[in-house]
Amino acid sequence: MPSATGPAPGKLPFVVWVLAAGTFLMGTTEFVVAGLLPEMAADLDVSVAHAGLLITAFAAGMIVGGPTMAMATLRLPQRHTLNGALAVFAIGHVVAALSTSFTVVLAARVVTALATGAFWAVGFVIATTAAGPNHATRAVGVMMGGLTLANVVGVPIGSFVGQFTGWRGPFWALAVLAALAAVFVGRFIPRVGQRAEVSVRAEVRALRQSRLWLALAAAVLIMGGVLATYTYITPLLTDRAGIAAGAVPLVLIAFGVGALAGTAIGGRLGERRPMTTTITAAAATAVALLVLIPASNSAVAAVVLVFVMALTGFTVNPVVTSLAVRFAGNARTLTSALTTSAYNTGIAVGSALAGRVLDSSLGLTGPALVGAVFAALTLLPLIVLALSGTARPALIVAQRTETTERHAADAPVATAR
Repeated sequence: MPSATGPAPGKLPFVVWVLAAGTFLMGTTEFVVAGLLPEMAADLDVSVAHAGLLITAFAAGMIVGGPTMAMATLRLPQRHTLNGALAVFAIGHVVAALSTSFTVVLAARVVTALATGAFWAVGFVIATTAAGPNHATRAVGVMMGGLTLANVVGVPIGSFVGQFTGWRGPFWALAVLAALAAVFVGRFIPRVGQRAEVSVRAEVRALRQSRLWLALAAAVLIMGGVLATYTYITPLLTDRAGIAAGAVPLVLIAFGVGALAGTAIGGRLGERRPMTTTITAAAATAVALLVLIPASNSAVAAVVLVFVMALTGFTVNPVVTSLAVRFAGNARTLTSALTTSAYNTGIAVGSALAGRVLDSSLGLTGPALVGAVFAALTLLPLIVLALSGTARPALIVAQRTETTERHAADAPVATAR
């Protein structure tokens, strides 16, 4: 059985890459709807703005599902939690693919989101534990790289396939891939018993830290800014920039490449200069979105700015995620779930506001304006966090085992550096 620990120096444990593959599926299902929105709206007999609720509902499900499922499965073996999440994920997609009712599809998206939240919450804990404190940000970056790779490969392919098979085709494919992913999780996630003596009280106590909430606030705002624009990017590209519908998947690839590159940059630079990296990237995202409003009349400019928006916006994500988990000390499960909820709070609020302004006098450029405001507001918690410092120690112990008791005198504090 492969181990989750003991990689060669400078390399991440293989289990991190397995988990990244899982987040690839989760990211694909969350964002593929953006590329299929007009087709789904027509098939389910709703407006495009109303169909955007399929993204909002998924995000809302993850907001609730992440923390709830993290606490509900806190004492279960991690492998069982991950496999259960993948099973529910697959079933949710089958139900959606078989339905002709918008309400049923919406409900299936929420249930699928609950499973996704559970997978991410447990997955982040496994990845950061396996990588160790010196490479935790890199491990988070790789896991989130699975999410961003979904935008490079999964979302464009799903959008492309959906043009030939209908939107149900990608949903069936995701169900099958989730079943295959469960096999790999069973093979490579270490077989461990029940997570003994986990303290729910300690997990909740971790939430008292103001630095943690500053990091979560930044996660909400930056993701809200990027996804407010991305949710309705297809009508902007086709109706304003004049890009053919068949070429939209290529633009989604550009977005995905930018997101993947940004995640990699954040994962690398965030270990050494977390605040400089995040503040610079958030400011650049706000500027790119503001420029997109007048420049979206040009197809070339629109594609370039969509790439830049993804590059700079996703640079922030692995850094603030790693900081939030670090601030929680050893009580990381609930905090990890809350980071997922934070991103999806941003997605839900951002996409909902973008849908409203899309139907207003602002029209197709409204979502980009909402995104620019959100990205600019991201600077506020980041600057406060930079001024307050990220190196103060956090003493939070969530588990008591024979090992921790034996070494408590030698290593009583989980230090945030």
